[in-house]
Amino acid sequence: MISNRLGSFLNEKLQDGMISAEKVAHVQMGNNLEHALLVLTKCGYSTIPVLDFEFKLYGLISAALITDAIIGLERIEYERLEILKVEDAMETNFPVVKEDFDIENVVRLLVDHPFVCVTSEDFKFQGILTRKIVLKQVNHFIHVPAEEKT
Repeated sequence: MISNRLGSFLNEKLQDGMISAEKVAHVQMGNNLEHALLVLTKCGYSTIPVLDFEFKLYGLISAALITDAIIGLERIEYERLEILKVEDAMETNFPVVKEDFDIENVVRLLVDHPFVCVTSEDFKFQGILTRKIVLKQVNHFIHVPAEEKT
């Protein structure tokens, strides 16, 4: 269990530290894997969300998943990049929290994942909380004098 002081501090800071959906690189359902690979390469991220046209979250796609989808028995079948869609290769089992997230749950999820997706009740993508944001806030909490933490 996270201490009350640290939990309150983190919760307040994480609400402000969430990277909003408008700033997160993503691909849409129906995009081919070639497009997804281009987006991943250009933005420099290892994994990005897969959304529909209404911004509902359906999955995550990564270069590793794309590569796995085009590996044949004897060679990498690059021509499949144009044919396969992101929904053919995306990960659908990934951490998601609602907008009213519990900070302890977020920290637990970030142990094994670099970011957690945040959605509304109807699964509209709101943004991401990253491990970096949490660690930055924990570091700040550790180094702030006690009187400033209250």
